[in-house]
Amino acid sequence: MSKHQFQTEVTQLLNLMINSLYSNKEIFLRELISNSSDAIDKLNYLSLTDENYKNLRFDKRIDIKIDKEAKTLTISDGGIGMNEEDLVENLGTIAKSGTKSFVNNLTGDAKKDSQMIGQFGVGFYSGFMVADKIEVISKKAGESKAHIWTSSAGADYEIAESTRETSGTSIKLYIKDDESEFLEEYRLESIITKYSNHIPFPIFLEKEVEVEVKGEESKEGEDKETQTEIKIEQVNKASALWRMNKSDIKKDEYVDFYKTISHDSTDPIMWTHTKAEGTLEYSTLFYVPSTAPFDMYRVDFQPGVKLYVKRVFITDDEKELLPTYLRFVKGIIDAEDLPLNISREILQQNLILSNIKKASVKKILNELKKLKNKDNEKYQEFYKVFGKVMKEGLYSDFENKDKILDLVQYKSTKSDTLVDLDKYKEGMGENQKEIYYITGEDELMLKNSPLIEKFKAKDIEVLIMDDDLDGVIMPMVTEYKGTPVKSVKDAELEDTEEEKEKKEETKAESKVIVEKIKEALKDEVKDVKISERLNESPACIVFDKSDPDFQMQQMMKQMGQNNLPEPKPILEINANHEIITKIANSNDGMLISDISHLLLDQARMIEGMKLDNFYEFSKRMNKIISKAI
Repeated sequence: MSKHQFQTEVTQLLNLMINSLYSNKEIFLRELISNSSDAIDKLNYLSLTDENYKNLRFDKRIDIKIDKEAKTLTISDGGIGMNEEDLVENLGTIAKSGTKSFVNNLTGDAKKDSQMIGQFGVGFYSGFMVADKIEVISKKAGESKAHIWTSSAGADYEIAESTRETSGTSIKLYIKDDESEFLEEYRLESIITKYSNHIPFPIFLEKEVEVEVKGEESKEGEDKETQTEIKIEQVNKASALWRMNKSDIKKDEYVDFYKTISHDSTDPIMWTHTKAEGTLEYSTLFYVPSTAPFDMYRVDFQPGVKLYVKRVFITDDEKELLPTYLRFVKGIIDAEDLPLNISREILQQNLILSNIKKASVKKILNELKKLKNKDNEKYQEFYKVFGKVMKEGLYSDFENKDKILDLVQYKSTKSDTLVDLDKYKEGMGENQKEIYYITGEDELMLKNSPLIEKFKAKDIEVLIMDDDLDGVIMPMVTEYKGTPVKSVKDAELEDTEEEKEKKEETKAESKVIVEKIKEALKDEVKDVKISERLNESPACIVFDKSDPDFQMQQMMKQMGQNNLPEPKPILEINANHEIITKIANSNDGMLISDISHLLLDQARMIEGMKLDNFYEFSKRMNKIISKAI
């Protein structure tokens, strides 16, 4: 026998789980049955594809046994099994990247944390909510030795050699005194029916039943003599729900099946079920969760779609089954025409799977659009959680860009609620020919940006795009349903004849002050120009079309490109502003220099940029204030 210490994160997890998590304790059975089903899936696949396992006999079933006297509940399967190394890796550690951040993100909020724990695939430990001791006897397929893993949820566990006739795993839970409800057949059967009815393998439950003792016939009015016998009954349908006809499936069955495959305790927002027949035969069942997976923004995210071939589980670790911007989708693809022993490399290039993927993406996007049109309140729930990742599709999925554009929504200068592009187009004025947007990091700053002053003056709506992705994505979106899409920085609003004449006069009169400000700022700017976009502010900064703007510069730094030279901004001045007209008539070189620098620094701050020398800014500001008093 060998003694092992739990990984620190496991100990933390166990303490949380036993003391504060899972208000719904019954789901421990769902988690353990799900693990057993996965183990049978893996061995079933090997028995069909690997010569070393093709002659191996094993039972594709899950057995549940109650011992009321010993107060134990045992869940057994004929699956792949574990050897000593597997027991340490799977039950003593959380062998996944992101473990520490996962545990650090646990809040102590039972509802939120239980959901994360299920998603992280550590549902085995939920058994300690109802048991004060767990024994796991397991024998790995193809090996001769069996091992027993034992723990009472302290800081350590023990592993010793044991005996087991066939491959597979038996988990024995020593049920706590105050959790005796989980030793009742009717209670367990109701849990299995609720959560595991459509596990694709039969689940058998041992039941105590009263049977009449055969012998002399009892006289009328006398009690018949009975005795207790053990009867083994299958208690689940063991049907692949995704292969059933939609008309035969109830809403509750869809929801419960989702919770089984996703380990999520909340209901999905929507689902879509497809059975395709003809040239390409396959079944798909996809769910959109109501909450985001904890690893949604990790590079090593766990994909949520399982691949089957003719009901045989192939993989749940293939990120190419759906595009990455749909990585939050949970579900199943079951193809008829793929070989069972298809390799991962061939899988990624397979034409059949590629066509299923294309059809599936279109189906999911179409269903989301239906949701937006029919139940906008529910769609807003979806968009609040997944809108940002959906936007990734605008630059990664060119084929479906138009469908994604139908779904994305933005803040606006004219609306307190999110606006989609169709709604924006409906509100366009008769003479407006383009859709306008502004990108940045702060909504309030963008809504008050000098860059949109002229749009406000002309009563033109501007979309406020304050996600960090927007600055990268939107330059790739050039039109929507025939209407050009433009950043306010690149837009040229049409002027009236009167406005055109006034601009020409202003340009001529302002040549001198432009040169004075250029001289004052020298190498700090790329150029100084008279602005055609400002109405109220004295100045703003823009960047040359050949240079990345400030938001793009920040994005590039986050990607590790810190050595690139920072482009110099262009300072645009409002020739009609009082500050500009006053210094235009001044011969005080120091005053012009101070105000020019203050205008540049102010414009930088409005853009969200940091000042290079805050002390100099403060010093100049104090000088100007002193003169004004």
